[in-house]
Amino acid sequence: MRLLEDIGQVDFGKGDGLVPAIVQDVNTGKVLMLGYMNDEALDLTMSTKKVTFYSRSKQRLWTKGETSANFLNLVSVALDCDQDALLVKVDPDGPTCHTGTDTCWDEDNENDIQFLNHLTQVIKERRQRSPEESYVARLFSKGINKVAQKVGEEAVEVVIEAKDNDENLFLNESADLLFHYMMLLEAKGYTLSDVVSILESRHK
Repeated sequence: MRLLEDIGQVDFGKGDGLVPAIVQDVNTGKVLMLGYMNDEALDLTMSTKKVTFYSRSKQRLWTKGETSANFLNLVSVALDCDQDALLVKVDPDGPTCHTGTDTCWDEDNENDIQFLNHLTQVIKERRQRSPEESYVARLFSKGINKVAQKVGEEAVEVVIEAKDNDENLFLNESADLLFHYMMLLEAKGYTLSDVVSILESRHK
């Protein structure tokens, strides 16, 4: 992915000063909308971390969410191979479309697997932080045996809660188990994708 480092890299000339900006939810991978940006809109997006477009109908800048409060919080901007289109990854506040739907194609903004991929990157990033500021870094600092031990402890908790009828506790312990298992995979140099590949090969 070509992450944008300088607005000067963008070729605004091909589109009479505008470039298309494809907006994607960083958590689900869903495409939320398509808008257009000029250099001023892109500069404002980068500086405020709120996605701003140029309205071709109103002939002015507009920040998504300026009236609805459904802002598109900027995560990253990537430039395509021809330098004339943007991929804008965001963390949205509420639905994106003005009609009230999650996306401008009336799709539900859901993709649990994509969120796990995002969580994999979060674990990888937090592993590099100081143990004083991150639980993930703190557990990693204790070595792989501690990470593996934590997975075992969480697995036991899941088994215990499975025997009861408290759905909330069972699901929360299941989430803890999955999170720590993902940490163990990271410690071993793997991801959930590697495990899924084995399941796929067995399925065939």
